[in-house]
Amino acid sequence: MYLQKLSLVNFKNIEAQTFNFEKKINCFVGNNGVGKTNILDAIYYLSFAKSYFNPIAGQNIRHNEDFFMVEGDYLVKERSEKIICSLKRGQKKVLKRNGKVYDRFSDHIGQFPLVIISPADRDLIIEGSETRRKFIDGVISQQDKKYLSSLIAYNKILNQRNALLKFFAANRTFDALNLKVYNEQLIQFGEEIHEKRKEFLEKFTPIFNEKYKVISNDNEQVNLSYKSQLNTTSFSDLLDLQLEKDKILQYTSAGVHKDDLTFGIGSYPIKKFGSQGQQKSYLIALKLAQFEFIKKQSELTPILLLDDIFDKLDENRVSQIVNLVNDDEFGQIFITDTHSERTENVVKQSNKPYQIFNL
Repeated sequence: MYLQKLSLVNFKNIEAQTFNFEKKINCFVGNNGVGKTNILDAIYYLSFAKSYFNPIAGQNIRHNEDFFMVEGDYLVKERSEKIICSLKRGQKKVLKRNGKVYDRFSDHIGQFPLVIISPADRDLIIEGSETRRKFIDGVISQQDKKYLSSLIAYNKILNQRNALLKFFAANRTFDALNLKVYNEQLIQFGEEIHEKRKEFLEKFTPIFNEKYKVISNDNEQVNLSYKSQLNTTSFSDLLDLQLEKDKILQYTSAGVHKDDLTFGIGSYPIKKFGSQGQQKSYLIALKLAQFEFIKKQSELTPILLLDDIFDKLDENRVSQIVNLVNDDEFGQIFITDTHSERTENVVKQSNKPYQIFNL
């Protein structure tokens, strides 16, 4: 699978532009602010129908314009595919595949697998647990439709249960039977999600450890573990134990929506004790492990987006990453960088067909 052509209209800072791509390596080079990352985000849009960097869709429309459109032409197993994602101000986003509009965006997830490595990934280390849950969910959802459906259902029921708790508080009432209906559904989907996340981490962690070993030249030990209230207590018991607290707080304080990942280097949290280079290597290893995991589970090789990958990494770590990317296991790769010469030197080493776009 590869992206042959990308057309953009009024997307972020781009008025109108079309790119024809190489099958293997494509590089966007230019000063900061010219729109290199925006082009990668447009490619991301084609796989996920949303921005990697800005969750507010309307803010991805170019200033003083009424709409944006992102169009991609793919070749998938010798078959041509056209994806169009567009948004008009004040209207719903539209996603089409070969001219047919998707009713549910979730049906599109995983059809054109993609992994992005970006400086914005640092949020995985410095932000709260929601960012890390989104990472797990994003990896699993690209190759497991049932998981994505369970996740959507869980979040819907969670919102309904929270609304009911607020209603009880506002009306100084309580209906155990009504709450039980939501509890039963929440437990069903929550336990499914917990089991899938556990299974995922069991498969994913060894891949991650191997990637970090290569990037760091086997100089450091890292660890990754799954933190969940459901690891030690059944969901049903958790809801019973937290009921009085939930009534006071007016929201559900226990469940898989509180899960987290812990990132460590040696026996310490990487957030506090990892250098910038170690943190960046950790994140790159996570994303390369994500790539390999999705590829193993899917019949397609994901597209790989490398945004400003060489910033803040020493030459040794860069060369280790280049060695990984040189591997024939990778398909189509998109790279952004501010240094034309550095980019050319790196991609030449790959001995793969490449194209450089100077923006």
